[in-house]
Amino acid sequence: MKFVCYAGWSELPASVDHLFASAEKESLFFSRVWFENLHRNGFSEDQTLLLACVLDGEKVVALLPLTRPDGEHAYPVKHLYTSLYTLLLDCNDHSQVLTCLVEGLKGLPLHSLQLEPVADRDSSVHELQQTMTSYGYSCHRYFSFYNWYHPTNGESFSDYLAARPSRVRNTLGRKQRKLKREQDYRIELFTEGHLEQALADYRTVYNASWKANEVFEPFVEGLAKTLSESGWLRLAILYINNSPAAAQFWFVAHGKASIFKLVYDEAWKRYSPGTILLAYLMEQVIDRDKVDDIDFLTGNDAYKQDWMSQRRQRWRLSCIDNNPQKNRGMNPFSTLRVKLKSLKEKVYNR
Repeated sequence: MKFVCYAGWSELPASVDHLFASAEKESLFFSRVWFENLHRNGFSEDQTLLLACVLDGEKVVALLPLTRPDGEHAYPVKHLYTSLYTLLLDCNDHSQVLTCLVEGLKGLPLHSLQLEPVADRDSSVHELQQTMTSYGYSCHRYFSFYNWYHPTNGESFSDYLAARPSRVRNTLGRKQRKLKREQDYRIELFTEGHLEQALADYRTVYNASWKANEVFEPFVEGLAKTLSESGWLRLAILYINNSPAAAQFWFVAHGKASIFKLVYDEAWKRYSPGTILLAYLMEQVIDRDKVDDIDFLTGNDAYKQDWMSQRRQRWRLSCIDNNPQKNRGMNPFSTLRVKLKSLKEKVYNR
């Protein structure tokens, strides 16, 4: 086995595709389409990629996608909208592969490695942490954010809705009746094709919402177009009197529905169009897509608890190389920033 670093996605061997194909079954955030859209529409030109790989012959058996903005510290290839990150690993002998990976990273002029957001039960990251610790790294985990989700367990939408708080069911029914009585409305679901108008309507709603302008518009629209090619897009728009009033961007892949973006026009707030649209998509993914899990991705907002049933934590793994020889030439202010950030998070999250 050998450790190899690549500086661009196009440089990766074709054999890496099997890693992505396996990883995307766990999360779309581990898929090639996610990373490639991030590369095309979410990266600044000055970002330096460090795609750390382990090869067994010609086969890529491990990939740790990193970026190295200052040369001394490595960070995950991620976006503000990235809700999960991992080490892509595909082999029987994890110990041998991880040893090769960590020895390779140890040989680079890196002082620290920061990986986030990672799942609490991610065995690949856990084994990586253990291996790095055995090679002299000081590794600690810090809380990043909460993630609300709901396993469907084969239930129907009717079963799901019946288990929601009574105030949610009452609000939904009351607002649906009010909207139907007072306005002409319809909901359209876009999964593929006709995306130009759908995305234009999405922008219209976003610009009229409390969120103001979408600062990552190329990234979001690029993702929608890419997901539509695989049939994974679920972009729903609620129209009132033929004008877009609410929009929600979900994606469904490998039995998992992810709630990515929610917006509505403040002018129609009295009808709770976001609640109506959320219920519509819940019915779609439960009764038609037959998903196993529904994931609200990022955030601990109170309303998410109304729609989900379980909560878990996401973490940042911080690994600092304690080798004094390597650290001797490091920028002390850069090193101090990492340590102060870790200390601040440790105090904050007690």
